[in-house]
Amino acid sequence: MRRRLILPVIMVLNACVPVTQGGTPSRAVIAESTLPPMKTFGRAAISRPAVSNANLVQDFVDLSFQMESGRKLPVLTRFEGPITLRLTGAPPPTLTGDLRNLLGRLRNEAGIRITTTTSATANITVQSVSRSEIRKVLPQAACFVAPNVSSIREYRAARRKAQTNWTLLKTRERLAIFVPNDVSPQEVRDCLHEELAQALGPLNDLYRLPNSVFNDDNVHTVLTSFDMLILRATYAPELQSGMSREAVARRLPAIFARINPRGQSGARTPADPTPQTWKEAIQTALGPGAGRTARRAATETAVRIATERNWTDNRRAFAHYAKARLLQGSDPVAARQQYVIADRFYAKSTQTQLHRAYVATQLAAYEIANGNAVRALRIIEPNIETARTAQNAALLATLQLLRAEALDLTGRTTEASAVRLDSLGWARYGFGADWAVRAKIREISALTPGNSPV
Repeated sequence: MRRRLILPVIMVLNACVPVTQGGTPSRAVIAESTLPPMKTFGRAAISRPAVSNANLVQDFVDLSFQMESGRKLPVLTRFEGPITLRLTGAPPPTLTGDLRNLLGRLRNEAGIRITTTTSATANITVQSVSRSEIRKVLPQAACFVAPNVSSIREYRAARRKAQTNWTLLKTRERLAIFVPNDVSPQEVRDCLHEELAQALGPLNDLYRLPNSVFNDDNVHTVLTSFDMLILRATYAPELQSGMSREAVARRLPAIFARINPRGQSGARTPADPTPQTWKEAIQTALGPGAGRTARRAATETAVRIATERNWTDNRRAFAHYAKARLLQGSDPVAARQQYVIADRFYAKSTQTQLHRAYVATQLAAYEIANGNAVRALRIIEPNIETARTAQNAALLATLQLLRAEALDLTGRTTEASAVRLDSLGWARYGFGADWAVRAKIREISALTPGNSPV
């Protein structure tokens, strides 16, 4: 199972608008001294909005009986009985704590009996390897999960054989997750959340889901309350490996009535299926490999399909977001308008606050570059807590750095310095190496009129 690679964690901000050149050193450039210690998150405090059980039944079936590739899965598969997990390879220091927090949530929120072990017979092996080792076997993957193997060497030998074919599984007994150990701590954690969720539960992703890691838009990277409901239902005692789609569908209403009683009153709101042509257009626009002309055409196709199908949900917003990304370097005015449209559609739902926080970084960057500090602050400040709650350190640091620039523009330099300093610990978790943190600081500082890129 390949990890989604479509949406970058943080967008390139200095491509939004021309930068005014000047001789004044950037206020945001941090001296080549030791950065403050890295900040890390504790146990996530995930909100639990009411979700219609009628919708959950359809979402569960669509997630659990099809793969991302479109291939059908004939039966439900899961682990039967307690699950053991071991960590191998060369894990970075932050991985152990992030894994501990995630396993605690899986036990408490999803009711999954999962514990760690050092035994080679563990059900799940999380192997921490270099990014280059992963790309030798799956060139476009950041991380992935595979059945019936326990190491990347074993996977190389069994690749393209029946042993690693998900569609042939009848139950899950042994599998491996491969995560990189030479990327930022946040990317390692994000891989862990997504791949462990797929190792335990659904193998599919659905663009229509606004509040889930089971979505190729890559906005949510920490398991949400929706994801925990799906996983809790997967391991409900009423289900077992080998059950057909129809048999599972019959039992789901009673399962969700028990585990999500608040969702009983919600009516089903059928979502228009996402056509393969739209998925391919988005992949071409934001994925690797395509040239600029092909990307531009793909964004036009995605927006056209979304418009023709009268979508007003997160998929419509994401199509405009993708178009904005492609226009940034060549037509910043048109790009900004596409971000505004994306934000307008995201604003229609209370479940897309994190999506709006991403768009806010872009809209705030435009305002700072044009010297509109007050407008920038109005855009930034409501989204900082959203990023913190979602435990997205890269997004949080970016919003804080943008806020510091805007505060500097208003003359509130002392407050700006404090905000900028606070951002650095989160930036170290979100962006990793010190050079990457300083690059992000220079990038955002260069937005301010009169600051020269360093």
